[in-house]
Amino acid sequence: MLALIDTLEKCGYRVHFVQNKQEALSVANSLVQKDMSVGLGGSTTVKEIGLLDELIKRDDITLFNQYEQGISMQENTKRRREGMLTDLYVTGTNAITKDGKLVNADGSGNRVAALIFGPKKVLVVAGVNKIVDSLEDGFKRLMDVAAVKNVDRMNNISISRGKEPRHNLDNIANKFTYIKADEQDRITIILVNETLGY
Repeated sequence: MLALIDTLEKCGYRVHFVQNKQEALSVANSLVQKDMSVGLGGSTTVKEIGLLDELIKRDDITLFNQYEQGISMQENTKRRREGMLTDLYVTGTNAITKDGKLVNADGSGNRVAALIFGPKKVLVVAGVNKIVDSLEDGFKRLMDVAAVKNVDRMNNISISRGKEPRHNLDNIANKFTYIKADEQDRITIILVNETLGY
């Protein structure tokens, strides 16, 4: 793990390696400072550590929450766009390669775009299950694990709301990116020694 952390830091990322969800939440909360504007990328991991609920409860930040129940699709899209120019963008990642690449896919593109450029800072939370050997393995994990589980999750949400399932691999994973390196300390990675997310 030390070798991976060293590699990620050489790629420009700031890395916090923690043992569990509770430690991850504590570190994440310390990075979300008063008066920040905060955008969100789709992330089961962020939800699993309790960070999404914490952000929603905070009244000292401006949160562009596209997941708020009852908002229109127009408002959802507006908030995703606003999240692209925030002080901090909070998200997960689909895979982290042992040579330091972040590998991701997206349906609408807001998450992969924000990882590349826009927000002043990006916070990525990832479980050790996201670590893969190579870029090829990263894209394989993305399509065979993350995308499949996200299709199921999104279709189950649709069904629970009385709507027809409409998600498939073509519309949930159609914009891809990998990041070899970034400007120093723009992206902070909280790497959690647990299996989290997809």
